[in-house]
Amino acid sequence: MYDPHLSPGAFLLPYLLMAVFGGVPLFYMELALGQFHHSGCISIWKHICPIFKGIGFAICIIALYIAFYYNTIMAWALYYLLSSFQSTLPWSTCTNSWNTANCNQYMSTDHNVTWSNTSTSPAEEFYVRQVLQVHRSPGLHQLGSVSWQLALCLLFIFTIVFFSIWKGVKTSGKVVWVTATFPYLVLLVLLIRGATLPGAWRGVVFYLKPDWEKLLSTTVWIDAAAQIFFSLGPGFGVLLAFASYNPFHNNCYKDALITSSVNCLTSFLSGFVIFTVLGYMAEMRQQDVDAVAKDAGPSLLFIIYAEAIANMPAATFFSIIFFLMIIMLGLDSTFAGLEGVITAVLDEYPHVLVKRREKFVFGLVCVCYLGALSTLTYGGAFVVKLFEEYATGPAVITVVLLEVIAVSWFYGTKRFCNDIQVMLGFYPGIFWRVCWVAICPCFLLFIIISFLAFPPEVRLFSYHYPLWTTALGYCIGVSSFICVPTYMIYCLIVTKGTFKQRLLKSITPVPSTNQHRDIIVTSAL
Repeated sequence: MYDPHLSPGAFLLPYLLMAVFGGVPLFYMELALGQFHHSGCISIWKHICPIFKGIGFAICIIALYIAFYYNTIMAWALYYLLSSFQSTLPWSTCTNSWNTANCNQYMSTDHNVTWSNTSTSPAEEFYVRQVLQVHRSPGLHQLGSVSWQLALCLLFIFTIVFFSIWKGVKTSGKVVWVTATFPYLVLLVLLIRGATLPGAWRGVVFYLKPDWEKLLSTTVWIDAAAQIFFSLGPGFGVLLAFASYNPFHNNCYKDALITSSVNCLTSFLSGFVIFTVLGYMAEMRQQDVDAVAKDAGPSLLFIIYAEAIANMPAATFFSIIFFLMIIMLGLDSTFAGLEGVITAVLDEYPHVLVKRREKFVFGLVCVCYLGALSTLTYGGAFVVKLFEEYATGPAVITVVLLEVIAVSWFYGTKRFCNDIQVMLGFYPGIFWRVCWVAICPCFLLFIIISFLAFPPEVRLFSYHYPLWTTALGYCIGVSSFICVPTYMIYCLIVTKGTFKQRLLKSITPVPSTNQHRDIIVTSAL
């Protein structure tokens, strides 16, 4: 959840504000839209504002980008999982073939071991030199060969994904009962174990203590918004897809409040799981917690947390359940993301693809695997970082901004609230209406402007991304939501009549029959 480099105490307030005034209202909005119109993220726009249909295509492209790199992180976790089935974890010692002369153990009982600025831990060398093999690539300009080990791991991951979603939400729903509940058991076990470690309190204090100066950093707010959107799902087509299968009078308002609350509490709990262990690491290393937590993103899991597990009693057991949990959490996200794309495309072309769902899903999974090949190279970690920075956060926030504008300003908040009243029997309160009309758009616009004005300095390990990669990153981000203006132009061209008539037709919604989903569910499932 948190980027420790940004100070977790400073992260909590933006995260909470983004959740209350941005994430939850948008979560509620998408659930209501999907449930009322029974459509995916592409076809739904003819019932809202046809000229904004490009938003649906943009959402699908973003979902594919995420599938290209996110599953690679699961492949890394699978590599760790398979490496855990031995009495001595391979990232706990410096006696392996991939280790260098700079390898030293922080936790070594050998008092003759000295740590210098050039020293590296065995966990870091296992991650960098054995799993990623990033030392074989000088940077994005020369990625190197594909790692066959990671290619096989990713193939296994996508095989699980295919057989979990190929028959539809009924099949994936059964799998999710396991992949969604098991992580909670593991989190509880890891929390209890972490709380009993020496120095755990130091991590908790660091986790909860606010750093008010960091609140002035736009990066904190952007990351908080990206985390909210990534965890709750607005802007990814997931909520629209799953809500479209709900009964028409299902209480999606209650679903939105309960689901988003559980999600945020789970994220908060996960912070304790992480930072109790970071406090333990700081105690053992005799360092400050912020020095231990300097690594962010996947490095926090695969270096810092992996090293902590390696030095615990019963290290093999904790390593197996931890990386199995990471894989299951990733699978849940992948199921949801791809189901959003599948539902959108099947709704848009029902008579062509509904009876060929299995073939379409197989082709989609193959495209995702081929698209991920660049992330499996020796320099693949550089590609993953580039996609993380530019293909998801800013792009999703831009798409969500366009979405809330289309619904609130073009479709109309009053019409939308009337739809909710027809479904649920009550009219949304003033808080929700103000959020949809004003607060959400202002928040989102502020974040986008801040990102453009103060772009992040991207680096990974010792590699600083050159200037041309920033341009490449912006191109990746723009390539998704460019669909919106492109489709607007297309819509105005193909619509018949004068320009005024074409414009009027393009913003006039087609009444929803609320029957389209029933046909698709019967055919597909």
